[in-house]
Amino acid sequence: MALPTSTVQLVDSLDQYDDVVSWINDTLTPKDSDDPSSTLVVDLTELDHQITQLLTTLDIALEDTSSQLERIIDDVSRGIPRLAYDLHFMKDGASTLQHALVGVLQRSRDAVPDETSAALDSLHHLDTIKGRMESSREVLREAESWSTLEHEVTSLIAEKSYGKAAERLSEANKSMVVFQNTPEYDPRRTLMVNLQNQLEAALSTALLSAINAQDITACREYFTIFSIIQRESEFRNYYYASRRSSIVSLWQTSSLVDCSPTPSAARDSAAQGFADFLSKFYNNFLSLLNTERTSVCSIFPDPSITLSQFISSTFSSLQPTFPQRLIAYSSHHGELTLSHLIIALRATEEFATGVEKIMEKVKYTTSPILSPRQVLPEKVPTHVRRRSSRMSISWRPGQPHRNSSSSAGITKANVESTEGMEWDQELFQPFLHFQVDYGSLERRFLEQSLCEIITSDTREKVQAIDRPRLFRERAVDIFGVAEGSMGRCKAFTHGYGSVGLVQALDGFFQSFIDMWTADVQTESQNPSSLLKHSLSDSELSDLDYTAQDWSDIQLSLHLLASARTVFDRLTTFETKMRTYLSQLAAHFRLALNDPSNFLIAVTKGESQLLEQSTLNSAELHALLISAENDANSRDPPFSATLRHQAPMPIPTPEPLLVNSRQALSTFAQTCQMSTTNTILSPLRNHLAGYAASPAWRVSGDPNLVTSSNDLQVPTFSLSPSDTVQRVAEGLLNLPRLFEVYADDDALAFSLQTLPYVESEVLQNLSEQSHDVPAQQAHRRRPSINYTKPSTIDPEVVSSAWLISLGHTFLEYLTTVVLPAIPTLSVAGAAQLASDLGYLSNIVQALNVEHTTLEKWRIYVTMNQDEGVKALNENKSGLGILDPVLEHIAKLRGWC
Repeated sequence: MALPTSTVQLVDSLDQYDDVVSWINDTLTPKDSDDPSSTLVVDLTELDHQITQLLTTLDIALEDTSSQLERIIDDVSRGIPRLAYDLHFMKDGASTLQHALVGVLQRSRDAVPDETSAALDSLHHLDTIKGRMESSREVLREAESWSTLEHEVTSLIAEKSYGKAAERLSEANKSMVVFQNTPEYDPRRTLMVNLQNQLEAALSTALLSAINAQDITACREYFTIFSIIQRESEFRNYYYASRRSSIVSLWQTSSLVDCSPTPSAARDSAAQGFADFLSKFYNNFLSLLNTERTSVCSIFPDPSITLSQFISSTFSSLQPTFPQRLIAYSSHHGELTLSHLIIALRATEEFATGVEKIMEKVKYTTSPILSPRQVLPEKVPTHVRRRSSRMSISWRPGQPHRNSSSSAGITKANVESTEGMEWDQELFQPFLHFQVDYGSLERRFLEQSLCEIITSDTREKVQAIDRPRLFRERAVDIFGVAEGSMGRCKAFTHGYGSVGLVQALDGFFQSFIDMWTADVQTESQNPSSLLKHSLSDSELSDLDYTAQDWSDIQLSLHLLASARTVFDRLTTFETKMRTYLSQLAAHFRLALNDPSNFLIAVTKGESQLLEQSTLNSAELHALLISAENDANSRDPPFSATLRHQAPMPIPTPEPLLVNSRQALSTFAQTCQMSTTNTILSPLRNHLAGYAASPAWRVSGDPNLVTSSNDLQVPTFSLSPSDTVQRVAEGLLNLPRLFEVYADDDALAFSLQTLPYVESEVLQNLSEQSHDVPAQQAHRRRPSINYTKPSTIDPEVVSSAWLISLGHTFLEYLTTVVLPAIPTLSVAGAAQLASDLGYLSNIVQALNVEHTTLEKWRIYVTMNQDEGVKALNENKSGLGILDPVLEHIAKLRGWC
């Protein structure tokens, strides 16, 4: 379409389109003068010039339109005041005209003589009598024909002139309208039905013989007779029942191992599986349809609809029904029914594909060949927009110069397409119940696979040293089973069950990890067999750990390393799932934009059933949109300049398997707690008798010591007790322990689950884990696979573990050990203050600050006056008494 040169042409061309996008595409797309249907290559500079010219023309047209609209508004505004006067003038003129017409009518009546008026009235009366007599004659003729109808039709049937008998009944049926709302209608209607029944009964035997003999000529004649007497549906029933008998017999007489309700049939030597039988059944059915294709096209005027109804009626007449056998088939296979249902569905889809090919051949057989004279008027004018291949611009369904016959043809084609889909939905309807329940079926399948793996598992006989290895090996088996879940979802629901897929996999992985978490919790309560560790006899030999302690530490670290391996596999599996979902979202979008060329399922009927089911939910669309947006955010930039720039940070997508990640975090936390308890066990053993120490009951002034001459010698400070010194020595040895395991990546896994680790520490770890080396500033574009975080600094890992260990130990000290002290004397309080002060300095060296420990230290150093004052201030200020202060006050006797 050429670019309009004037505003009038521009407005006229714009008026021919329903949407602006179509007009812009046709206006700016150059056409070849020799071949208007082809387009030329658009130069960007020329296109920019055309857009500028078009915008200028549009601005001018807008100004002209505004000016004309203003002139029209002014004219209307000036004409409105005269409107009332004009209406009043028109009313007066109409009244005058009415009076004049009355006078003219009266004068015309007076001008006609009485004899002429009487003659006209007589002619009108005679015309009325003539019309009524003609109507009476027609009724009498119909009555005469009805009086001989039964005899004529019976004679024609006896003479086997079935065609003439049908025509006679058709003529009599047309006259039934005359007797409506009269007492004669019901008897004549009864007579008509009886005669039609006699004709049908006389034809039935010959009809069945012709159908069985595949006499197409006779069948066509009988179909014409049945159509004349309005018994076309009965003819189809005869035809369908006769032609499907072999298929129905095959279905009913088959002996199936996995669908039979009786054990005797299941033990039959000739019995076969339902999947094998279904393939055989569909092959025989396709052979029958190929045979019927020629016959149906020759007998029926609507072969596509007839063939569709034949398939639907065949499946409806099966006994037991297809849904009943499918339910029995599913019940027989139990938890593994999903894989068997997929086999049955795949066979059904192959059958549907074969039927569609037959339907396509039927359409080619029945489509009339148009002559050139008929084809020419259907050519679309050159100014109508061509169909665009871009998905963002929809094809306008209507064309401005389409004739009525073309529209009628399209309407008829749509009706036939809807009716022709009946067999498709009838075929896949039995599977819909199982497809809607796909999430449960997938979960049952996965759980059964997990049970089989557990059944063959020998964890009870495996030593503790082999449990981390067994955990990794079982994770390989579990993820291997889960690898096929996406293929099963695609094969069984064509992607509509993706929400159930994610939920089933999430629950499946969670069950597996929770099972191992329970095992670790059980093992942590029972001593495990000794593990060989790589430490030499002299290395760390001065620490208070037994061989069993070293074995437990090694086991926990190995389990943490296995958990890290499982986490990496889980992340990789999530990446595969996101790739699958993004591809599925792209396919759904193609089907949405062009449903005629892109189907989600194999056939239109199956796609429509899935689209109208509860699987097509808001959760599914949200999941696909999230996966599609994540995939789009990782696509390379279109511009080459942008590709050479430093890449923008990729946003971390929301995890799909949330419960699995949480279960893995729980497993890691269990291993961390086991490691923590083992590391802190010597320190807790040192504190076993600390609360019952006699030092807390010693009387006297702690600041004075009696010499051998009974002299009171002042003392300046107390030394910490031996117990606290041994504990402090153990705390100071903890960094040495982590230096040995500095190269072990297991300690760096799941630091966020370590107890008592502050959020600021995790934030620092996160900032360090996302640092990028300078030499990677121009790295390649990352793929859809999520990159693993960089290695965390071992010093940061050690610091996080030391903080956690320090807080855990101090929490045990302040909540279990110190509250167990029965009483405190003045000397005992001084000794406790010395111990806590010394211990506070030690833990501060480990970067640990504990508020409760500081409260114990501060409150213990108070004398009675200071303690009572602090007690009163705490009561009056906060209203709630500090439990540490209250406990120390009871020990010191302040309250």
